[in-house]
Amino acid sequence: MQALNTSNPEHLEYESGILNIAVLGGIRLEGLDRLRTTLKIQVEHLAIRHNLDLYNDTQVDKLIRKVAGKLEIGTSVTAAALQELTNELEEYRLSEIEKQNNNETQKVQLTEEERKKAELYLTAPNLMERTKEDIGKSGVVGEEMNRLLMYLIFTSRKQNQPLHIVSLGSSGTGKTHLQEKVSELIPEEDKLEITSLSENAFYYFGQRQLQNKLILIEDLDGLSGTGANQGAFYALRELQSKKRISKTVVHKTSRGETKTIHLQVEGPVSVSGCTTKEKIYEDNANRSFLIYLDESAEQDLKIMEYQRRISAGKINSESESQIRKLLQNTQRILQPIKVINPFAEQLQFPQAVFKPRRTNSHYLKFIEAITFYHQYQREEMINEETGEVFIETTIEDIEAANQLMKEILLRKSDELSGACRNYFEELKQYLNENKLSAFTNSTIRKTLRVNHSNQKRYMIELQQAGFIKRNTGNKKKGFNYQIVSVEEYEQLKEGINTVLDKVLEEVQSSVEVHSTNEPLKPNGSKGKTKKFKSSVEERKG
Repeated sequence: MQALNTSNPEHLEYESGILNIAVLGGIRLEGLDRLRTTLKIQVEHLAIRHNLDLYNDTQVDKLIRKVAGKLEIGTSVTAAALQELTNELEEYRLSEIEKQNNNETQKVQLTEEERKKAELYLTAPNLMERTKEDIGKSGVVGEEMNRLLMYLIFTSRKQNQPLHIVSLGSSGTGKTHLQEKVSELIPEEDKLEITSLSENAFYYFGQRQLQNKLILIEDLDGLSGTGANQGAFYALRELQSKKRISKTVVHKTSRGETKTIHLQVEGPVSVSGCTTKEKIYEDNANRSFLIYLDESAEQDLKIMEYQRRISAGKINSESESQIRKLLQNTQRILQPIKVINPFAEQLQFPQAVFKPRRTNSHYLKFIEAITFYHQYQREEMINEETGEVFIETTIEDIEAANQLMKEILLRKSDELSGACRNYFEELKQYLNENKLSAFTNSTIRKTLRVNHSNQKRYMIELQQAGFIKRNTGNKKKGFNYQIVSVEEYEQLKEGINTVLDKVLEEVQSSVEVHSTNEPLKPNGSKGKTKKFKSSVEERKG
């Protein structure tokens, strides 16, 4: 009886009469115009192994003659067996491709109790504050603002214009750990973790396999080199900006004919990565929120205390697991819906920000992400002219975004890199505490325990920016340096806070205008709309 045993995908087995055929290494699912295999054909204790394309008649005929000569089996018997094997492998490959496509779109079905708990969580008051606390209870130590910001950016993967994030910090500060722990709050079916990429890796995903997925890249430094790595980075940028990538490749068929294949992968996607390098790649950094991890002594103490409590068995891992599962379920019941910000035209941000066009877009999209997360607390609206359903941003959403974005905007307005800024602020603190006006590199290096090469780089950057100046000294005995302006960072911070607070006050004063009975149309102009409150079941539908 002829049968294809697929219990081991790497060792498919086929029986046809006295012939036992094993497909070593399985078969590749892509490239339906060829069927490359390594076969082991056995009769009792005799066996031969042969590598061929089963769609290549010349190679198949050669194998049939080889089997007939070495195993003493009639050519007609071998030809029939190989023909049947080919048919079985075709059916198996198509079924595996269909199964793979089904797995890509398969969603975890929640029980009625799980759904109710998730809905209750999203409808209860103080959602942002509770989420920030629960992220901590799930096992994320410290980084209160960064962890909430990262979680909201991960949530934006379900929107049409997802956001992206890059975690920056020196080696050993927990960049990957923070990304990993926050990503545990996202359902497994909605994320893809990547440790290494080849140049064309992104192009060989299924057409919709990455759609609305969170792509987690452990080490962006590994993709920022040359050659193949640059190709992977280019595809990543295209996915972020254009929400799709495509590539036309040329290959030869089994008959030797040249054929072109058009590969296309659709987004949108949300991308998260970690790096120790401030400028991993200018184009990629500009597309992302840049967060700097807390490298303070206080954060070190928090992490070490948590590690000690784990070792002492005083951390309730079951409780952490339950919170992670609850937050995953809240993510599962969030549904794609359009967000309209009726106050968008009034929102301004500090002119000190570098690259204001892209930063402005990030700011507005982040406000929409917060509104999207609050969808179970927002009244749905429908435009009678277009039939489009949407929810509107509230002042509370803008206020929450401003609080989380202040540090982001501050860093984007700073002339210094994040690492250099941290060094400069520690230097200021040391001089202030010791009531000093000048310093030498050797003294600061020993006091702050800074690597010599890093300090040299920081000092060059600070002098080029005009934040410090050289006073007296020489190369042999060392130079004395002085800070030009101690208050420059506080002034920059105050300027950003003032602008954001002022904008929020102006928006609050215009609430009456935006809360009339004639709400804004989705395109921003006045028009006839109908408000309605839909039930959760209607929202799901």
